Amino acid sequence: MKKTIKNLALVAIVAFTSFAYANNDIEKKEVKVEASKVVWKGYKVTGSHEGTVDLKSGYLSFDGETLVGGEFVIDMTTIGSTDLSGEYKGKLDGHLKSDDFFGVEKHPTSKLVFTKVKASGKNAYDVTADLTIKGKTNKVEFQISIYGNKATASLKVDRSKYDVRYGSTSFFDDLKDKAIYDEFDLVTDLEF
Repeated sequence: MKKTIKNLALVAIVAFTSFAYANNDIEKKEVKVEASKVVWKGYKVTGSHEGTVDLKSGYLSFDGETLVGGEFVIDMTTIGSTDLSGEYKGKLDGHLKSDDFFGVEKHPTSKLVFTKVKASGKNAYDVTADLTIKGKTNKVEFQISIYGNKATASLKVDRSKYDVRYGSTSFFDDLKDKAIYDEFDLVTDLEF
């Protein structure tokens, strides 16, 4: 009986030690926020607008050469349009920062946390992540491609899930040509 207990204890110690060392291979690679870019594009019945928003911080996690995770903080106070200039740009940028849209005074950051990463091809991964905007968290799915020290991803975000209501037919009737579609695109070019 004592021999069995000693053997079980030895197996447990070896398993625990192996597990502890296996997790040490994960490397977090910090994203160079100044060299990275996040572009948004929103659509309305009468056209579209696009612009940028800056990353505050972020990293991708790798097990060897394989992507296994990531986390990003977006600085919502930097959201702005790039397709307008002058007075119109100022109005749209101010409106995007207001409570009608992203309420950046109360919610200065948004966050994206990878929860599942699965290889889908050479240098390509299917990602499931939690996206938090205006204090509300929802699951998003997208693909990311890794090439050397660069990554690109594109995802669609349904703003109605984050209480971004302005001009949304999910919340208001009879908007006609003033309607703004709920889904907007985020396209990222990352360097790490």
